[in-house]
Amino acid sequence: MTTHFLRAEWNNLIMANYVVPKELLLPYVPYKTELDFFQGNAYLSLVGFKFLNTKLFGFSVPMHVNFEKVNLRFYVKYNDNGFIKRGVVFIKEIVPKKGIALVGNNLYTENYVTMKMKNFHKDNGENFEAGYEWNYKNKWNKISVVASKRSKKIVPDSCEYFFADHYWDYLKMSETKTYEYNIEHPSWETLKVISYDVDCDFKALYGDKFSFLNEAKPASVLMAKGSEIRIHKKRVLE
Repeated sequence: MTTHFLRAEWNNLIMANYVVPKELLLPYVPYKTELDFFQGNAYLSLVGFKFLNTKLFGFSVPMHVNFEKVNLRFYVKYNDNGFIKRGVVFIKEIVPKKGIALVGNNLYTENYVTMKMKNFHKDNGENFEAGYEWNYKNKWNKISVVASKRSKKIVPDSCEYFFADHYWDYLKMSETKTYEYNIEHPSWETLKVISYDVDCDFKALYGDKFSFLNEAKPASVLMAKGSEIRIHKKRVLE
């Protein structure tokens, strides 16, 4: 019997990674998990990517198969009887259609919002250009990169490994209850980012406490090729 409820492809993931004070993230940390650090720092990532060939419980929903998604996330870990699971926590997820947000909020129980969105992907010969844009209060926000088309495998304990190699999603339901989702996919290959552009009004989108990111430069920007993914039914941690 299958245990996954969503199957899709995640392609051309762009991740802009910011060092932030751990105190900013502590209120969002789910029960039984703890912040995960890379080289002693806590990170928040702005991530844009493309959903393709999406199926919910084995069925494709017309007009909801291929779409953009942008999320703001950070990193945690959970000690499951001695096995350390490295996971992500989403603060907000932006999608272009109300139906997707409805499913995400009610079935996946994440914080989804709907905005006008668009994307671009261009083959420039030696390089590859990709980007995602979303409109909030008549301002177009954007995350984009120019990257080499030559990909490489992720090396354990590298920067790419910390940000791109995760298989668990944790959701804080209350102070004593957490949802855990297993995201099944192969280890992704990454592309070397040559240049990037991040134009995001963090204050307007996420609140005053994130306003300092409006002037901050990301510590790193990565691009992953992505793959087919399967999201399995939730497990409750109490």
